[in-house]
Amino acid sequence: MTSLKGTVVLVHNSALNFNVVGDAADNEGDTVPPSFLDTSVAFKLISASKADGTGKGKVGKKTFLEGLLTSIPTLGDKQSTFRIHFEWHNHDMGIPGAFYVENFMPHEFFLVSLSLEDVPNHGTINFVCNSWIYNTEKYKTDRIFFANKEWERIYDYDVYNDLGNPDESETLARPVLGGSNAPYPRRGRTGRKPTKTDPKSESRSGYVYIPRDELLGSVKSLAEILLEQQQKSAISHELIGIQKSAVSHELINFQKSGVDELFCLKESSNVLLNTIDLACQYATPQIQYSMSLVSSQDDQDEFFEQDQDEFNSFQDVLNLYKEGFPLPQVIQVNNSAWMTDEEFTREMIAGVNPNVIRKLSEFPPKSKVDSKLYGDNTTTITREHLEPYMEGVTIEQAIQNNRFYILDHHDAIFPYLKKLNENGAKAYATRTILFLQTDGTLKPLAIELSTPNPKGDSFGPVSNVYTPASEGVEASIWLLAKAYVVVNDSCYHQLISHWLNTHATVEPFIIATNRHLSVVHPIHKLLLPHYRNTMNINANARNNLISAGGIIESTYLFGNYSMQFSSDVYKDWVFTEQGLPNDLIKRGVAEEDPASPHGIRLFIKDYPYASDGLEIWAAINSWVEEYVKFYYKSDADITKDVELQAFWKELVEVGHGDLKNATWWYKMQTRTELIDACTILIWIASALHAAVNFGQYPYGGYILNRPTKSRRFMPVKGTPEYEELAKDYEKTYLKTITSKDDTKENMRVMALLSMHVADEQYIGERIEGGLWTSDLEVVEAYKKFGRKLAEIEEKLVQRNNDESLRNRYGPVKLPYTLLHPSSGAGMTFRGIPNSISI
Repeated sequence: MTSLKGTVVLVHNSALNFNVVGDAADNEGDTVPPSFLDTSVAFKLISASKADGTGKGKVGKKTFLEGLLTSIPTLGDKQSTFRIHFEWHNHDMGIPGAFYVENFMPHEFFLVSLSLEDVPNHGTINFVCNSWIYNTEKYKTDRIFFANKEWERIYDYDVYNDLGNPDESETLARPVLGGSNAPYPRRGRTGRKPTKTDPKSESRSGYVYIPRDELLGSVKSLAEILLEQQQKSAISHELIGIQKSAVSHELINFQKSGVDELFCLKESSNVLLNTIDLACQYATPQIQYSMSLVSSQDDQDEFFEQDQDEFNSFQDVLNLYKEGFPLPQVIQVNNSAWMTDEEFTREMIAGVNPNVIRKLSEFPPKSKVDSKLYGDNTTTITREHLEPYMEGVTIEQAIQNNRFYILDHHDAIFPYLKKLNENGAKAYATRTILFLQTDGTLKPLAIELSTPNPKGDSFGPVSNVYTPASEGVEASIWLLAKAYVVVNDSCYHQLISHWLNTHATVEPFIIATNRHLSVVHPIHKLLLPHYRNTMNINANARNNLISAGGIIESTYLFGNYSMQFSSDVYKDWVFTEQGLPNDLIKRGVAEEDPASPHGIRLFIKDYPYASDGLEIWAAINSWVEEYVKFYYKSDADITKDVELQAFWKELVEVGHGDLKNATWWYKMQTRTELIDACTILIWIASALHAAVNFGQYPYGGYILNRPTKSRRFMPVKGTPEYEELAKDYEKTYLKTITSKDDTKENMRVMALLSMHVADEQYIGERIEGGLWTSDLEVVEAYKKFGRKLAEIEEKLVQRNNDESLRNRYGPVKLPYTLLHPSSGAGMTFRGIPNSISI
């Protein structure tokens, strides 16, 4: 009889969640609950090469966890490793290929991996699990999970039919997104009952189902970060207790200390948002649901009354940071540099929305707005508006020499203007023409503001053109014109660059992967780190951020039409253009050039997002290519991979089914197609999301720099508003942009979204250390990938130290670090997590 020695890596549930009572709550100082060391967790190996009489793999004897190991250098935070021995006769049982696990404890745990050492004629065998293990009574058969229960691992698709709440009010009804009328990526099915008033809509009440393996959020870490941020600001706090009896244990089992963490941030000056909301919006849906039961309206009214006052001066806005909000990086050195034209344009290539600007190859730029519906939308900007500011260069010369650019928020927004302005907004569709100066910075030449024609849509827009000014009332008008541009950019960023192009489009990949790629499939192993917590965070976004009456609708310009707008833009989404090189080429800001680094020549040489991003892109692509070519030796291996083909077919035809007839989809017939698809997906989930997410508060936390609403039109000469502008431009600016209440709401949410949790997993890292695969060449390739990322980070640091690269820090003296791979916890303005985890 042979004894196989192994190690089991796991995380007990109190290390990840607040749903432990009983022993774990009473033994908070223990590294691992002692119950793991008796007969509470059992394992049985299954042969991959020897069958029993029924044709199934032979099953070995049951065995249990032994002693806790404490000297494993590769362990991630909060992981524990145990010894284990299996009785296994190699001649009779063959090679182990699988195992059963049984949990006899009342509480689940997270099983990371099982590794067998010195298996005869085979060496080491690793099983990567990354799965929650519930009490054995939850399963009818081993490892089979059933519908709509927390212990299941069911992944399925649904349309976005859970954003509205028509049962509460007609005004909260929202159209279903997904289908021919409103194309959209599919989300994970939650299976709640339909609403009473609209059978096509799903109710938003109660528990939200998410496959348990997707619930890896760190609510406690977020609460700790929020507490630390406020302690730095010397704000007094009062611990609010909560009785355990207030929460039914059938709904949720909170660890008492965890609940206290979430309720600990009441503070006397009523500055911060309901901290329960701040932390729990991104907690598990179970926690959200239960917190709603224990947080009474009286508590919310008492602690978090809204301030109805308006800002009267820019100093009023700055005073917010004396009340507990962290000071945004954009004003840490100079609180007025944001007003400069240089900073206005620099943020188009180094800000939070750096991938919209495009090169102009013709003038005037053509409009794609349907002229039959909206008349002639040709720009009213002329040569006379532009050339006086172009260093003696003509428009033709600027186009020929790649010096003519545009930030175009006209075509996408104009069809919505009439509806927006009829519902309280005072918005414009905007075009901003830019010139690349000899010093490498961008200069705004003109801004066009357009509104619907009062005579009717068919008459075309009413447009006005504004040019730079530095003195008098004209300077104030120019500042307002830039604000209208940024309002549009802020909305496009949040709804398209951030939500649609990262969060929403990635979710179908997660569902298809889990439905068709087994956990031992090489592509499943490759992609798994880049899916961490995304379905969870997306479900919470549907509950709080993008839902009817949610934060996006209430604090951004598009209001009730926000998600409908994102659906319209999704119609033109192209997966193959989401990779950085193709995106840059499509926007005309770069061209293919074999002689340039990474085969791409940037026309704006000092383009921080693009130049740094190409370094990260190339590293990801190199790693993915090496990985794919290790497992797939030829194109024939791709076509013969049944799981891979099923995964891709369902992704295209169901997950992104509204675009299934598009000709640009990869056919998934070659290694090159698989490499490209995986590189694009990893880029979206990691670097692209980092670039558009973690700068939200550093740039947008100062609302004057990134307003999200426009509430008044541009003052017209001869009106009281114009006279007010001439006398007090600050008051007029503040009356025009986002209100004080909406500003504070936005700041609270952006602060949370811009933070890293303590147990974040960054690109180049894996929670399993080197145990995620038994293929040593692949492990070494991944280590090489990590070393390359470290080298890139050093290179990026050196770039930021080069004072000749003015776009890297700008007038606000904020070095571009959003694509530096590593980070610590908190609001760091850097760090690329593996996945869309916040």
